[in-house]
Order: sequence, then structure tokens, then C-alpha cells
Amino acid sequence: MSANGSFTADAQGEQRTPHSLRLSGERYDFIIAGGGAAGLSLALHLARSSLRDRSIVIIDQNAEARSDRTWSFWTNRPTLFDEAVCRSWNRLRIVYGDAEKVIDLGGYRYNMIRDIDLYRFARRELSAQANVTFVEGHVNRIEDGVDEARVIAGRHTFTGQWVFDSTFGPSGNIPDPARYHDLKMHFKGWEIETSTPAFDPQAATFLDFRTPQKQSVRFFYVLPLSERRALVEYTLISPAVLRSGEYEQVLRAYLEQTLGIPEYRLVREEGGVLPLTDRPFARRLGQRIMAIGAKGGRVKPTTGYAFTRIQRDSAAILQSLLNAGHPFDVPEDSARYRLYDALMLDIMSRHGEAVQSIFGALFKHNPVDRVFRFLDETGSVWENLALIATLPPRLFLQAIPRLAERRSAPSNRGRVEAVNG
Repeated sequence: MSANGSFTADAQGEQRTPHSLRLSGERYDFIIAGGGAAGLSLALHLARSSLRDRSIVIIDQNAEARSDRTWSFWTNRPTLFDEAVCRSWNRLRIVYGDAEKVIDLGGYRYNMIRDIDLYRFARRELSAQANVTFVEGHVNRIEDGVDEARVIAGRHTFTGQWVFDSTFGPSGNIPDPARYHDLKMHFKGWEIETSTPAFDPQAATFLDFRTPQKQSVRFFYVLPLSERRALVEYTLISPAVLRSGEYEQVLRAYLEQTLGIPEYRLVREEGGVLPLTDRPFARRLGQRIMAIGAKGGRVKPTTGYAFTRIQRDSAAILQSLLNAGHPFDVPEDSARYRLYDALMLDIMSRHGEAVQSIFGALFKHNPVDRVFRFLDETGSVWENLALIATLPPRLFLQAIPRLAERRSAPSNRGRVEAVNG
């Protein structure tokens, strides 16, 4: 057993821990399957509440702190992870077509958290709790029950009153193309260092569309850490991912030709793929099992942002446990915002090259707090209408009958599941 109260299950499922500590087979109040941002966020919310004395086990197949992703988010209030924020900006730059706009965020800040800092911060705080246990192992399956649920990891079984499942992979994203849109947000980022000043550390580039769109949504963002260091990320929204060399080729062209940086040192790289879909995600997976994170649909379907949504969801789960005695009494996703996302996904799938004009109008004609409330799904109907009135209407009007036709079509998801099975 390590100093932080964790143990490791080897490839055969054997756990290396003192015999006096019987982890497998013990009953826990909360089992969290998956130790990423969603699992750790929920665990922190629980650990900082009146439920802090309840037993928690977090099962993750990779106990090592990872450095392959950056969490970025805007906020106008404190979060549980403020100590892990490595950089904040109060200005954002938007570049679209021939226009450029630098936006003062007012009471908001745009924050950056490296995943390695998020994991270390959360694990350090949680490991100080005697009732929190970390388990390194692969979650083979989760079994529901009337009074308890079981998680099988390797050769060992963990039993809990409630199980929160954030394990999500390609098999968990079964498309239903007859009724819903399914796109991918895929990205490659380089953290680079230059020999001379090349960046404005006071402003983050939020959206820069200065790259051939090729009938899909393609943009860069630049998060400057100093005048000579920044994370530069190439992001696409399309049905399929690119070959690895294609991302690198476009990154080099952007750095050298668009930003005018011919020489730089590669410090770190990251990448990933997120599902963007208007398909509904089930939250309740059984009598004792709840989906969280991407598996619970906490990724915003049209932007890929998830961090703030995960924090709100964790807080809602905690309140449900406190008030209702179970985790399922959380707000349903807004039907109004689901409609907006579906229309935007239709446009992205058919007219990706036009998306820059939509985002350009969004930030050009609206105060930033109205935009953020719209993207956070907290704006009122009247705020939404005022914002939508500033957007080019043609593509949205064309998308409405197509969406109605999709929703009335018979689902072929059962057939897809049968084929995949």
C-alpha cells in the first residue's frame, strides 16, 4: 500500500497490499469507476461536504498523473480546482474571416488547468482523507442490484451503495444516424517555447479560423503562458479523424506562416477525440448506478467544453444525495438548449466552413456575459432570442425541417447495436 492509501492490481488482477487491509469484498458507500476529471470532481465535492465521512473507492486503470490534455473554461466564480489553475486571462481574441476582435471578459476569467495538475491536486487532497481509497485496475464490468451494486476490477469485486460510472470508450458511443448527429472533435496541441518574444501573455486566442476549412470546422486556439511560451492547438469538428501527420503539417504551417514563428522548441504535446452528439445519454444505468462525465452526456455537444458542466453536475449529485437520499434527482438537460445544439450540429455537419461566420457574429454583436450564459445553458429565453437574432438566419432556417424529419424517423440504433454486438 502506498502512502496515499492506494493499491495496485496487476495484469492478473492480484492486488499488492498488506493482508490486514481487505479492500476487495468490502462494502463502500460510493464507488467511482474512473479516476478522470469527472470521478475526481465528484469525489472532491463529496469529501468537502457533510458526507465526508462516507467511504469512497476510486478505481482507475492508470494511477499515474497524465499530461495529455488541458482543461480550459471560463468562469465568474470560484471552483474547487482554483489551486490547480496554471494560467488565467481576462481577455480573449477571436479571429474570423478578415476580422479580429479582442474581448474584455469583465467579471469572467478564462482558465487553463493541465490534467497532470488537476490529478495531482485532487489526489493529494483526497489521499489525506482516511475514508478514500484509490485502486489501480481495469473495470471489467458493473453489476446492478436492489440494495447494492458491484464493480469487478481484475479478479476482485467491490460492493457499494452507489456506483458512479465515468468509464467511456468507443463502444459506449453507439450512433443512431437516422435520428441524431454524431461528429468528432479531434485535436492536436503543441506547447512550444521560442527564443524571442512571440505571444501576448495577457490575451488568449479563443478561436482563430485562419486555416483552410475544407467543408468542416477547423480552428486554432493559443494559450500563452509567457511571451515565449504557449500551448497552440489545432482543433477540428468532422465525422472522421485525420492521420497523425496531417495535424502536425497544419500546426507547422500555422506557426510559421500565420503567426510568423519559424523556430521553436517543442516542450509537450497533447491530443484527443471527443464525441459531439445530440443523442441523449442515460444518466440512470440501474437502481444503484449513475453515469457521470462524458458517459453521462456532460460534454457540450457543440463546443466540447465539459469542465464547468462536470462541476455543476457534481454539485447537483451531492445535493440529491443530501436531500433525496439518492443521486438521481439532478436537473434534466434543457430541451431548449438541446434544440439549439441539434440545429448547430446539423450546420456543422453540412456547412462546416460557415461556422466561423456564426461564431464571429456571436461575439461581435453580443456582450460576452450573454454569450457565456448561452454556451453555459443558463441564459433566459429572452436572452437567447436576443442573441439568436444577431446570427445569420439562413442556415438555421434550413436546418429546422431537416431536424424535424430526423426526429420523426424510426431509430436504427437497435440494428447498429446488434451489428456491433
